[in-house]
Amino acid sequence: MNMHHRRNFLKKSIFLGAGLALSPFDLFGVSIPVDKEIRLYNIHTGEHLNATYWAKDHYVLSELERINYFLRDFRTGEVRMMDVKLLDLLYAIQLIRDTNRPFQVISGYRSPKTNAMLRKSSEGVAKNSFHLRARAIDINLPGTELKDLRKLATFLRRGGVGYYPSSGFMHIDTGPIRYWGRG
Repeated sequence: MNMHHRRNFLKKSIFLGAGLALSPFDLFGVSIPVDKEIRLYNIHTGEHLNATYWAKDHYVLSELERINYFLRDFRTGEVRMMDVKLLDLLYAIQLIRDTNRPFQVISGYRSPKTNAMLRKSSEGVAKNSFHLRARAIDINLPGTELKDLRKLATFLRRGGVGYYPSSGFMHIDTGPIRYWGRG
């Protein structure tokens, strides 16, 4: 099965799965013999990353390490192991949107020092942010309206979804399911 047909099959399966009372995202937890690649661009560092973090039936440690470094706190250089469920969520969004464009990353992991500094300058930064636990990411996806990106993340029901249209990004995390933001 070629990649285009596989993507179409998976997209249709999501909607069929939702009709069978399955979480659409649960379908991505099924062990299907595909490689999972995510494409990222860090707007602060100018770095690009294409990483195949899942190969056939397992996570690829060397690729996870590359992703962890890429999503480091760019202010302090601190690196943490990102939650693989967050990577799977990014992959699902990318797959459903059927895009080769990279996610624009605004923030991945945040050190306590960076989080405290950001809290002083912005009301929207949580004291116990999931960024501190390497379970959150702030993103945008060129070619996709931010409101459509929010609808998709909300539909997948994998955690928190924060919507910040005036700042041009959306927050997703693997914490409890909850939604916030205007618009």
